[in-house]
Amino acid sequence: MKEIGGYIELDENSGTEYHNNALALNSGRHCVEYLIRAKEIKKMYLPLFLCSSIREICEKCSCEFQYYEINSNFKPNFSGKLGNYEYIYIVNYYGQLSQMDIQLYKQCFKNVILDNTQAFFQYPIKDVDTLYSCRKYFGVSDGGYLYTDTALGDKFELDYSYNRIHYILGRYEVDGKSFYAESSTNNDSFSSETLKHMSKLTHHILRGINYNDVKEKREKNFNHLHEYLKTFNRLQLNSPIGPFMYPLYSENAKEIKKSLLQNNIYIPTLWPDVFESGRTLSLAWEYSQNIVPLPCDQRYRISDMNYLIDVLERYL
Repeated sequence: MKEIGGYIELDENSGTEYHNNALALNSGRHCVEYLIRAKEIKKMYLPLFLCSSIREICEKCSCEFQYYEINSNFKPNFSGKLGNYEYIYIVNYYGQLSQMDIQLYKQCFKNVILDNTQAFFQYPIKDVDTLYSCRKYFGVSDGGYLYTDTALGDKFELDYSYNRIHYILGRYEVDGKSFYAESSTNNDSFSSETLKHMSKLTHHILRGINYNDVKEKREKNFNHLHEYLKTFNRLQLNSPIGPFMYPLYSENAKEIKKSLLQNNIYIPTLWPDVFESGRTLSLAWEYSQNIVPLPCDQRYRISDMNYLIDVLERYL
């Protein structure tokens, strides 16, 4: 029965989500689970440069997996042939894959899953199963989008976010370091979550975002960093649509991260599981060690990018 009266909750946002036509689920990794179950995938080829969450989903769904390497341009170094119910999992690292690249992979391998976790603003290509994560781009505690032509017949629950969002509200009103542990706990919690529909609260927040403004700010910040850092950066980068972060390759990465942290500039360690693989001669290991992902998102202005550059200068 509908409640009438009492205290007032959040007002509804009347905007439109960027991926309004996608299937909205509770996280990016659960988009992968959806695909494995819906398409009855038996084996996946995964890039070695990847976090453990996808491997864990494969294990959970009894899906065999095998690793492959990427090349220096973040593209798959894979020439194998896929059998029935076998898929290649391709990550669009830092949005460096073009639409033409993706079309070519689709033509070549046919069974492709594209991970656009780091390319939220890059729309999917027809007939390519494509997934996105909301937490990597916006102030939400969960949420993922999936484009696929295959429906999963199983019914699953609606997610709830009210008990997760505290650390995001805390950072908004206080600071990030006071709620870092809570943020990490939230990240870890998804390994025990089941496949669910995106929560009402996450939908609500995502309907209130000015996506054009976010996209433009990210692009301006990325391009500003690249204009200064490109002569020092060993990576050959394209300017992506609505960038995720700016990847700076430096053999002084450890010292740079330490210095940035001392100046309240927080740099994530992406794909830490690569260090545990023991493959010290792989490109994935090298990139995990030496790439510094610099923040360039919608929270910051050009003046913030200049401050970041000033801190970096002594190491370049």
